[in-house]
Amino acid sequence: MLIIASHNGTIGIRQAMAALKNGDSAMDAVEIGTRLVEADPSDHTVGCNGYPNILGELELDASIMDGRTLDSGAVAVMRGFPYAISVARQVLERKLPHVLLAGEGAERFAREIGAEERGEMLSDEIRQVWRARLATVGTAQDVDSRPDETALLDMVKFATDPERVAGTVNFIAIDSAGDICSGVSTSGWAWKYPGRIGDSPIIGAGNYADNRYGACACTGMGEMAIRAGTARSVVLYMRMGMALEEAAHTAMRDLRDLGGETIGDMNLIALDRHGAHIGLSSEVGRKYIYQTGDMLQHAEMERGLVDLPRRWGARR
Repeated sequence: MLIIASHNGTIGIRQAMAALKNGDSAMDAVEIGTRLVEADPSDHTVGCNGYPNILGELELDASIMDGRTLDSGAVAVMRGFPYAISVARQVLERKLPHVLLAGEGAERFAREIGAEERGEMLSDEIRQVWRARLATVGTAQDVDSRPDETALLDMVKFATDPERVAGTVNFIAIDSAGDICSGVSTSGWAWKYPGRIGDSPIIGAGNYADNRYGACACTGMGEMAIRAGTARSVVLYMRMGMALEEAAHTAMRDLRDLGGETIGDMNLIALDRHGAHIGLSSEVGRKYIYQTGDMLQHAEMERGLVDLPRRWGARR
């Protein structure tokens, strides 16, 4: 049994491992661990009290994948339901002929299955941070008084903060049966354009699991992982015969080929079917956590560093 997670998964890994030790599935453990992060109001990148979009609306994304069957479920730009990972799991388990539900459709589905709904998911503190950011580009009044008429295109370009585009939580688990599950949940970029979808709910980009080879999950600038298919790439490289470390490094180096104006940071965690695990980052000092069934508590690991030159507003 093994769980690896992004560092902000610390709040959930103990209960996730307890679930595995109790005989629950890898998917149960991933959902349990992720929900605890989604419920944490001090984490402003996942679940309730995350950073909102440019209009001050909180939109949540999540996905989960079963490595045994390759079944997947995901939701995107969902409002009003704090536990996005649980709704994503139900997209998988209710046997819909779909993988991804978005916006009003995701919310309607969540309501039909009786998912917990919450009217207000932002604290006054986060609303003040949002308003302060808009004030720096002189747009707060427009958003307050004429939200449906305000031109957002240029506003988002100026308001978006490259230091607040990377928050997400990752959990990957292997249970006692050897089944693998990966899950990702996020509130996305701070001050993003309404309806923006990053890599977190995109199977193959931010999340992928296959019992035969392993799994990967990503955090960072999701647009990069979408364009490169990063999570699937790690697993595919292992399928091609690469060891875990080579596969993960190769997928990260693939990101260097991306052109464009907005290239930011990327992080991943990955494991192979034997339980070897790795974390990589383009940022110095980033860590991930792990716990095996015979460990009393989780441990931290430094992520390996892969150089990805950042470009913000300068086309290559």
